[in-house]
Amino acid sequence: MTRKDGSMSEEIVGKGLEGGYVNHALSESGLELAQNGSQESHPQRELHGSSDFVLVEEPDAGEEESELSSYLQQAGRRLRHACSRKTLYKRLPLLGWLPRYSSQDALGDLVAGVTVGLTVIPQSLAYSNVAGLPPQYGLYGSFLGCFVYILFGSCKDVPFGPTAIISLLTYQTVGQLEEPQLHAVLLCFLAGAVELLMGLLGLGFLIDFVSGPVSSGFTSAVALIIVSSQVKDVLGIPAQGSTFLQMWRSIGEHLQESSLYDAALGLLCIGLLLLLRAVASVRLGSEEQRRHSAKLRLLDRLLWLAGTSRNALLVLGCGALAYGFPGGESPFQLIGHIPSGMPGLAAPPFGYSRPADNATVGFLEMAGNLGSGILVLPLISLMEDIAICKAFASGSSVDATQELIALGLANIGSSFVRAFPGSGSLSRSAVNNASGVRTPLGGLYTGLLVLLALLFLTPYFAFIPKATLAAIIIAAVIFMVEVKVVKPMWRAKKSDLIPGLGTFIACLVLQLELGIACGVGINVLFILYHAARPKISMERLKSRRGVDYLMLTPDRCLIFPSVDYVRNLVSKYGRRATGAAGASTPVVIDCTHIYGADYTAAKVVESLTKDFAQRGQPLFFYNLKPSVYAVFEGVAPQDFVVYYTQEGLDDLLKERAASCLERTLQDVLVP
Repeated sequence: MTRKDGSMSEEIVGKGLEGGYVNHALSESGLELAQNGSQESHPQRELHGSSDFVLVEEPDAGEEESELSSYLQQAGRRLRHACSRKTLYKRLPLLGWLPRYSSQDALGDLVAGVTVGLTVIPQSLAYSNVAGLPPQYGLYGSFLGCFVYILFGSCKDVPFGPTAIISLLTYQTVGQLEEPQLHAVLLCFLAGAVELLMGLLGLGFLIDFVSGPVSSGFTSAVALIIVSSQVKDVLGIPAQGSTFLQMWRSIGEHLQESSLYDAALGLLCIGLLLLLRAVASVRLGSEEQRRHSAKLRLLDRLLWLAGTSRNALLVLGCGALAYGFPGGESPFQLIGHIPSGMPGLAAPPFGYSRPADNATVGFLEMAGNLGSGILVLPLISLMEDIAICKAFASGSSVDATQELIALGLANIGSSFVRAFPGSGSLSRSAVNNASGVRTPLGGLYTGLLVLLALLFLTPYFAFIPKATLAAIIIAAVIFMVEVKVVKPMWRAKKSDLIPGLGTFIACLVLQLELGIACGVGINVLFILYHAARPKISMERLKSRRGVDYLMLTPDRCLIFPSVDYVRNLVSKYGRRATGAAGASTPVVIDCTHIYGADYTAAKVVESLTKDFAQRGQPLFFYNLKPSVYAVFEGVAPQDFVVYYTQEGLDDLLKERAASCLERTLQDVLVP
């Protein structure tokens, strides 16, 4: 290689590479290693690249510090960043809105907090039944977590507490275990610890691996499973089962034991709840009439309040009905005695003594009994909470890391008052938002209302019929079945229905954690398939000097799953491309969209260039990124030609045409 100064290009001998574009920035910069090393054994190749300058900073050996000192400096910077005012305000959102708190904010939070409290009390009693736990455990999980979320939560609309999905996951995790109540409290603590750890490590991005179709399929399956779990209470039968099929098999076996009173009450309650839900959206008169009539505005507000408080009204009405039967002999199945007063503050159970043989069950054994629920439940909890935050974020960004920290601390705190895991509830969030909540302080009034219920109302909760609570759950979760997403998904991309339906069916047949794992696995297979099968467009073009050539354009990076597929397509198109008199048409691979490559791709490119050279067909690479070129250059391919301008292509095609003509004449003159 002979280097020329100034603006003159470098001269290459052999293989016709002088027609390609030479990147002087790369040739003149810190790449002498490639010139002195690899080019000694391959003198016919030269480093080609784009015309962008690459600045390489070579550290001064005299200024280099020790590795330990570098780590200490980095740790110090992170510590200063963690203790900065910006980070403090980010990790304690309370400091941002509390100094600006006004009387209007207080009024809005009071109204919203009380309204949500009237919703959460009957829901928490009902969700305890879904979790397979005594009713008081739902109330225990509805106050302390609200107080903790006020300090660390970033979304004003999220009311922390038991939810339908988390309750069902809790049941599938602890329902078949010995001492399910103790395991549920420990699950609350461990799920909170995992969420907190994920937040501190910044692992909120993990929910990005759950796509929209998978989330819709999972949510719809959960809704049907929850409805199925409550059918037994509507009918008054002792059915069991942890999966959809097991529940309906058990319901079929006990169907003849159905109670007419419970079934009539349950169906009546479902109808009333759906009616009151519709009443909440009724508006009397026109907008103009309501603006000028205080009476219409008051009636609208009363209708909305009646519809929003429908759960509480139904519980009061049905409880009074059951209480009013002579002699206390109610024909309905009631939830029974609930311990009054606040739960004692105590550490979660890290072990217990088995009554049967007085053996001690330690923490590790209890954690092992919980299995994958320790990891699955925090992820689903975060997915549910982030969906709520995005729904009410009004376009602003959602901090998944902060939500993980808030949920983790709320669950850890709740475990000290004997609660099972909780999260943000979409139905209560809608009530919270519609009630005019202004800040997370609305959770204070919700928690206080639950405490008042624990202190003074638990004796009366014993008269609530189980069918009423089952109706509340059914009327709430039936709208979680996302049928409305099927039509737009079909119009947008039909293949997205496959992971959605796969998740839906798997969750109905298997345990929920296995079902969502199947959905994520199907999604990953789709991603890998698309990565392994890039689209390659083909165009027959003519250069400025009239030479025909074939342009092939891959639409993505070249990585190991796709390289053989790309090689086969390029070879197939190359063999089919024949010019006049049977001459092979030059093939150009447009590398504009290839932003990355790996060793396997480099070896395939080496083999591809060798195949084309053996059959005398020109193969050129256009607009190859310097980083990708460096990967290909690492395997030292022969006959590897790169160009970056149309003029360079014209020169290469002209030179190759002249070379082919010369060889043809030689074959004719020299038999």
